[in-house]
Amino acid sequence: MNRSAVRSTSVTSDLSYVEDFAPGANVLPARAWLDDDSPRIPLTGDWSFRLSPSLADAPDDLSGDLDTSGWDTISVPGHWQLSGYGAPAYTNVVYPFPLEPPHVPTDNPTGDYVRTVTVPADWDGARVVLRFEGVDSRFAVFVDGSFVGWSSGSRLPSEFDLTELVAPGKEIRIAVRVHQWSAGSYVEDQDMWWLSGIFREVNLLALRPGAPTDVFVRAAFDHVDGAGTLLVESDVAGTVVIPELSLELPTGEHVRIDRVEPWSAENPRLYDAVLRSEGGDVRLRIGFRTVAIVDGILTVNGNRVLFNGVNRHEFHPDRGRALTEQDMLDDVLLMKRAGINAVRTSHYPPHPHFLQLCDEYGLYVIDECDLETHGFGYEPEPPKLPNPVMDPRWEGDLVERMRRMVERDKNHPSIVIWSLGNECGMGDNLRAMYDFAKDRDPSRPVHYERDSQVEFVDVYSQMYTSLEDVEKIGADPSSYRGLPFILCEYGHAMGNGPGGLSDYRELFEKYPRCQGGFIWEWIDHGLRTKDADGKEFYAYGGDFGELIHDGNFVCDGLLLPDRTPSPGMIEYTKVIEPLVITADGKGRVAITSRYEVLDTSHLTFNTVTEVQGEVVGTGNLPVPPIAPGQTVSVELPPGMIAQAEANQPDTWLTVTAELTEGIAWAEAGHRVASGQVRLDEPAETMSGVGQTRESGGEDVTSGVHGIDVASLGLRNLHLDVWRAPTDNDAIPGVAGGWKEAGLHRVQHRVVSAGPVEGAWEVVTRTAPPALQWGLVATWRWTHAEDGSVVLDMSVEPDGQVPATLPRLGITFELPRRVERVEWFGTGPNEAYVDTRAAAVVGKYSATVDQLQTPYVRPQENGHRIDTRWAVLDSLRIEAAPDLFGLTVRNWTTQDLEEAKHAPDLVARDTTYVTLDLAQAGIGSNSCGPAIPDRYKLHTGPASLSLKFTA
Repeated sequence: MNRSAVRSTSVTSDLSYVEDFAPGANVLPARAWLDDDSPRIPLTGDWSFRLSPSLADAPDDLSGDLDTSGWDTISVPGHWQLSGYGAPAYTNVVYPFPLEPPHVPTDNPTGDYVRTVTVPADWDGARVVLRFEGVDSRFAVFVDGSFVGWSSGSRLPSEFDLTELVAPGKEIRIAVRVHQWSAGSYVEDQDMWWLSGIFREVNLLALRPGAPTDVFVRAAFDHVDGAGTLLVESDVAGTVVIPELSLELPTGEHVRIDRVEPWSAENPRLYDAVLRSEGGDVRLRIGFRTVAIVDGILTVNGNRVLFNGVNRHEFHPDRGRALTEQDMLDDVLLMKRAGINAVRTSHYPPHPHFLQLCDEYGLYVIDECDLETHGFGYEPEPPKLPNPVMDPRWEGDLVERMRRMVERDKNHPSIVIWSLGNECGMGDNLRAMYDFAKDRDPSRPVHYERDSQVEFVDVYSQMYTSLEDVEKIGADPSSYRGLPFILCEYGHAMGNGPGGLSDYRELFEKYPRCQGGFIWEWIDHGLRTKDADGKEFYAYGGDFGELIHDGNFVCDGLLLPDRTPSPGMIEYTKVIEPLVITADGKGRVAITSRYEVLDTSHLTFNTVTEVQGEVVGTGNLPVPPIAPGQTVSVELPPGMIAQAEANQPDTWLTVTAELTEGIAWAEAGHRVASGQVRLDEPAETMSGVGQTRESGGEDVTSGVHGIDVASLGLRNLHLDVWRAPTDNDAIPGVAGGWKEAGLHRVQHRVVSAGPVEGAWEVVTRTAPPALQWGLVATWRWTHAEDGSVVLDMSVEPDGQVPATLPRLGITFELPRRVERVEWFGTGPNEAYVDTRAAAVVGKYSATVDQLQTPYVRPQENGHRIDTRWAVLDSLRIEAAPDLFGLTVRNWTTQDLEEAKHAPDLVARDTTYVTLDLAQAGIGSNSCGPAIPDRYKLHTGPASLSLKFTA
């Protein structure tokens, strides 16, 4: 549908366009985003601004003489809610207004933007076009009081022809009326903040006669013979020049090039080209690559792709979706340095500059249409209203949204899949969108997750699929028409998590058809704000007085709002790294390449050998270039073999693969992958959850009848079975089950205390009120010959105990604020039983503050699994011989649980220490499958032995 043919609607007296099903009026046809030499005037910066609380209250004065002297000033791009007008609101699924399409509330905040600009005199003879890259949600344009047109589709470009309304050399007044709510809001129900305004750039363009305005680059690569093919289509004839290939060809001519280097995410080879015409030049960056589905496998240039991806919303904690080019570059560099190779643009097309960066730095892109109708549900039935994707009144707008995305973004080699949108149920309008995309661009597959019967998609997709179901799909190559399978969303990164990523990676490697997925999501959408005391924190749903909201579900990213990588990001980086380094028998390591295109000749391999955390040797490991997908076995140098033969306890070899030279996205020395190999033979431990251990027979002097635990500085020592629920515990109710069992409010009773067989033995029972179960703990305290105090503790369940626990450990207080913690075990970051891929055994040091992870909503964090020993100022705690989990905080678990934001956590003068026998895994149950049984902490007999030295 030609958008310019849509009926014109006057907005001076008729406001019905706000609830019109059409995509716009008097808008120019969609075209490619071009890097051309057309003159342009950026209209970023200050605009006069006026906000009316409702559409009815907005003065009808934009079409006449307009005095803006009393108006405010607002910056464009931006959102008016983040500039002091109104307030942000967050919902995930539901609409924050009555569901009665296409109608919207009368209380519809309406913002008027006005600025003047002088049209240069040398624009005479050019077509003058006003281009908006993104306006939320619907807007109308006036020039010198004349109505120009209106448009919808918030995250898509709109262009208006002003030629007949302007005079070169004269000043014009541009007025833009923006409505927070419109019919378009019904199809823009994405999981994000509702924010309004002109949030992307506005430009005034001069399109000269004879200059190309739309170009389609069709470049392909034949992986069999290495040849490229090229066809450049243009609405104006011209000549395409590619100096590096010594190639010059007319537009519209299909040519074969005997030898080109292909574009891929690992090697994003681009050829600079220029399309020259009588009216001007267009600069092109051409990537030769072919996307194909062969025998159920999605390939790029003949290579199977495994998507190590993320879902990316556009977000900044101060500017919302109004990103700068630096913000976009920051995202791309962080992704590349983490080994991420793919982005799904959830759930709308991103700023076009981001796609340029993906071309340049190398990221596969699923480009998703600006469409989600989640609030209608997936399968509406009478008397529910029909979902817009099945309502024929919406077809024109939805197909036009697809057209605008495809036309704008068609020249980006990084885009390997088009996506129809997200969570819209099923309907014929989606099929019409698919038909358009395949007709216009048959070179790319099309994705849509809700098409569970694969009626009009080229790849099969699911969200948050369990490991068991992923394996079923992978093991049956004929299911779902044998299409490639991807998880468009998985590993929900909300708060502490996600867990279990290594398990998914194993399945992606085991089954070729299972081609990876995209973590939900890239960044926490916490908006930076301050509390009443001026303390800064990140706000989430409900913090701005919203009556309907989804709380901190908007904070579910691998990055904290300020783009600091979370422990989940560090874990994902480890899980997807391009090399796997493991032991290969005595004196050798195996190195497996996961690269799809590159060999390892660009990497240098270095080694560090440590004994009990102390470095005893460093060196370089000679490794021959490893081809993609291949494994080599490398012999260790003699010195390292000697260390292994010495069999000193806890001897570890760490091998790192680093960039030999700097590249576009990282400096020389950047770590690409690493592996840690234990060189000694570890002694078996007999303790742990589900095991019991004899605790008698210590060789102590016969006069010991009591040990003053307080002399160690320990207070309020007790068995601990509770953790401040993580987001994955709290949703959809794991913690609720634990609370039903009373685990959050247990009480402690001393059953007996006295000397037993040379030890001071205390028996306690930990149990909740009103229930008939408990945990009986036997604490045996003895003196060691070196003057330290040894604790042997065993735990036995008593009665109808709950099936699982959040944690099982010992918590005590130190009556002072600990300044520094040193430990030997895993680090440097927090790790749990299912988030430990990135944990490296070593000796570490940190302040107590540094041990905390500042999740936007405070929750369980900071646990260091498999600790051998720890020193808290002067108190030393050693595993004897058991390993333990270490958590050190300056607030209680109750403080942590009750806190809603970071400022709610106020450090006490007491330090709280928990030494865990075990703790439940993390998972991603906040939006995903239940945690696998093997990561649950099943209630059973357990024991732990520790040595304390003051």
